[in-house]
Amino acid sequence: MAKQFENSFDRFAQSSANKVFAGVAYAVIGLLVTGLIVSLFLKLWLVSALFAVSSVSILIFTVFVRRQQNALLASRAAGWIDWDSAMPEMQRQNLNIAVKELSQILEVGPDSLNELQSAFIVAEDLALRQIQQEEKVPLMRHVSVAGIPFDAVYSQGDVLVCGEVVFLVTPELKQERVIAMMKKVSSVNQAIGTMNIGMRVRLLVVLITQMPDAEVEKLRGTLNTNRFSATPVEIDIRLLDFEKLQRIYVTDQF
Repeated sequence: MAKQFENSFDRFAQSSANKVFAGVAYAVIGLLVTGLIVSLFLKLWLVSALFAVSSVSILIFTVFVRRQQNALLASRAAGWIDWDSAMPEMQRQNLNIAVKELSQILEVGPDSLNELQSAFIVAEDLALRQIQQEEKVPLMRHVSVAGIPFDAVYSQGDVLVCGEVVFLVTPELKQERVIAMMKKVSSVNQAIGTMNIGMRVRLLVVLITQMPDAEVEKLRGTLNTNRFSATPVEIDIRLLDFEKLQRIYVTDQF
């Protein structure tokens, strides 16, 4: 509780300081613009030029400082966000749902569920390793942000990336799954927005594929932006081939 209060006070103090600086800067710019108008009315051209140059210079300086303040605020924001490890029960439930969907698509019986479950766990692990390798940042797995669970989460500058992993064996990403992801990331975006910490939210959709190349291309054709148009955040879709991931991280054969 003490840490939460400390973070809240720190965030409030940082935000207040930014607002004070912006208020003073814009007040000075307002006075300079007023002086510019008066000097133009009096036809004092040299004075008008000085007012104009001063106004533009202070405006540029203010924008630069504000950007630096926002960058600093975003770099400290990770400590203010409500992170928490997803409960094991929730992780198990999500895993069972994903495996059940795969079993229905593959038309396999109950005897094959354990094998399918192991394959899904391995696929997700390898995919997140690859994302971490590509982005060059540490990521947290199975984390809840503002009470919303995601398969992976990491921060990159002033962007909070929330990742969802989907294992596909057919060239179809169900719209129900897309809607569920959009609802989750929209809730996080709203929660982060109310914190006023200068961070943006991005949804990372990791699609692990195990299908022929022709079907992968067919899948690409279905991933148009219209399907994600209701999402108020940036969308980053990555397609990763399961067999290629195994060659990279398991068999060491290319």
